[in-house]
Amino acid sequence: MKATLVKIGNSRGIRIPKPVIEQCGFEDEVEIQVRDHVLLVHSVSRVRDGWNEAFARMAESGDDLLLDCVAEPTTSWDEEEWEW
Repeated sequence: MKATLVKIGNSRGIRIPKPVIEQCGFEDEVEIQVRDHVLLVHSVSRVRDGWNEAFARMAESGDDLLLDCVAEPTTSWDEEEWEW
């Protein structure tokens, strides 16, 4: 597909057809990168995207146990003298 650069103030832009925007899942913002003279435009990645699904898979496989549990046994100092 070819597109024409259009003047936008001191800049230039490309009009992206609506079907392409929908296929790519673009919303209000996109990320733009240049690699080896190629312009890459992709959806903005969301922080922690997919974490809920990953945690659910961990729970299903029993891989969600705490690694820093309290060491046993406690001493008498822990039980009698320690104050919060």
